[in-house]
Amino acid sequence: MNVHVNALANAHLPDAKTSAFASDVLAGLTQQPKQLSPKYFYDAAGSDLFEQITRLPEYYPTRTELGILRDRGAEIAAIIPEDAALIEFGAGATTKVRLLLENCGFAAYVPVDISGDFLTAQAESLRHDFPDLAVHPVIADFTTAFSLPRAIDGKPKVGFFPGSTIGNFEPHEACRFLRSAREILGTGALMIVGVDLEKDERILHAAYNDAAGVTARFNLNLLLRINRELGGNFDLSAFAHRAIYNREQHRIEMHLVARKPQTVRLLGTTIAFRAGESIHTENSYKYSIARFGALARGSGWSVQTVWTDASEMFSVQALVAEA
Repeated sequence: MNVHVNALANAHLPDAKTSAFASDVLAGLTQQPKQLSPKYFYDAAGSDLFEQITRLPEYYPTRTELGILRDRGAEIAAIIPEDAALIEFGAGATTKVRLLLENCGFAAYVPVDISGDFLTAQAESLRHDFPDLAVHPVIADFTTAFSLPRAIDGKPKVGFFPGSTIGNFEPHEACRFLRSAREILGTGALMIVGVDLEKDERILHAAYNDAAGVTARFNLNLLLRINRELGGNFDLSAFAHRAIYNREQHRIEMHLVARKPQTVRLLGTTIAFRAGESIHTENSYKYSIARFGALARGSGWSVQTVWTDASEMFSVQALVAEA
């Protein structure tokens, strides 16, 4: 513990957010096998690269989910209670939530994210475009318990968790998140969640190993961020992006693989890599509709409706919080 404290002091890392990043990185890179949390992908450069990924021809999830939300908007609106508040867990780009707000007539919107500056900008934009909508941003880690604004007390609650983010959790973590969301939203609440579905492995491989190399740059940017913010000395050319499908676990795994033996200095710690050794940076679980339904039921939710695209590549599911 003292080694970490001294390293942080020497690196001039005074704020809690950066210190948490440093502690998580050190812990992840000094264990076996090495790993880093995917939540640290999203600095400014990483967020921009991810937006580029969503527009790639190989990357189906974003455009497929948008198509479902657009094409099934009337059906989704039909199950939304009157005067409801929409609570988005991990508010991101507003493209998807705007489709819900346009179709469903929510009385209030509560975006939840740990980035206060981002939330403020998002809230102002939505207030301008939806003048009759009450917007109440909450700065919090959406994966843990947080309090909803008093202003939406008494309103029906609808959670929103789009994208394939639920697949980035380990299954037990996904259960924990869904249980937490149920406690926050309350019995009888709805939850609209995006769930990526099992499919041909060739489609998955192409989606995470795009021809333009954007996903590779996105993965490697995590090392660049460590160099910039934590004073690391990673040589990015000495690591290769690798994404593979693990059939037994039903998941895509992303790794950064050392091309040669090397050592890296980080916050006063020397970290050795063997040739071929990897840093596991992300999992993306793919579910069958039945397997996700079982996970939801085990977390206190029942599946009310499942909407998919014609090819059943992706699903948007409406869950109901059980008593």
